[in-house]
Amino acid sequence: MILCCGEALIDMIPEPTLQGAQGFVPHCGGAVMNTAVALGRLGVPAGLFTGLSDDMFGQQLTTHLRASHVDLSLAAVSNRPSTLAFVRLEDGQASYSFFDENSAGRMLQLADLPKVPAHVSALFFGGISLAVEPAAETYSTLLEREKRDRVVMLDPNIRAAFIADQDRYRARLDRMLAQTDIIKVSDEDLDWLIPPNMPSAEKAAMLMNRGPRLVVETRGSAGVLAYLPNGTEVAVATESVDIVDTVGAGDTFNAGFLCKLRELGMLDVEILPHITPEVLGAALTFASKVAGISVSRKGANPPWAREVYELV
Repeated sequence: MILCCGEALIDMIPEPTLQGAQGFVPHCGGAVMNTAVALGRLGVPAGLFTGLSDDMFGQQLTTHLRASHVDLSLAAVSNRPSTLAFVRLEDGQASYSFFDENSAGRMLQLADLPKVPAHVSALFFGGISLAVEPAAETYSTLLEREKRDRVVMLDPNIRAAFIADQDRYRARLDRMLAQTDIIKVSDEDLDWLIPPNMPSAEKAAMLMNRGPRLVVETRGSAGVLAYLPNGTEVAVATESVDIVDTVGAGDTFNAGFLCKLRELGMLDVEILPHITPEVLGAALTFASKVAGISVSRKGANPPWAREVYELV
């Protein structure tokens, strides 16, 4: 099983009301939850460790997750409120306003850490859950405790406005990167992590010096670039689709990438360092295809396996 560790929240998506004014409709979201859902829909055994509320929104999240075959046996449930993220869409691009104080997700404590079963072969971390405390420290501790011989993928999905203490956040991220095998970053993430004006390949090399064996950079319409420690670069073009919105696009990409790596037998700490450019390219291509379906429809709505393989 791939255990996804991070936030599950409600995206409040703008919709016109019958009177013509703008309203908001609650959709299940959160970067890490989206990845778990996408994995489950692709037929990959997936679980989610997160803080879930027992309120009406938490019940909506639980129903959504279970419908997508996500294992919730390790989730921590409380009576704190669910996190709400109000979404603004401009030209298909999403920006967010978060309501997260004292939420079930944010207040995840060390006491909530589960005993991760042996059949969990890979861990995925990311999203705003790495920026807000105490949850961020809880996830960091989980990684330190449970890494062992598991493959770890991390997508920081940086929301700079959400980071109260940049120095503390960067230090935590560095500790986690030291135990990470795969880091996926957007081009904006990469520029935030390593501000100096230098080529992306040099920035990727700096990230690999911190721990990861593989850096994947998504660049919007410019496609995807992956970097290996020996300097090899693998480029894949973006899928050509009519974009409705980009909510959850990167999260779905992550799931597609992990799904294909698993299918190709690469989710193993001994095997992953020997990945070939051809195998890496196949995983990136599949991930781009899965993400392309997601952005062709409204909200974070990852495709099911049957939808993906119909297009292969």
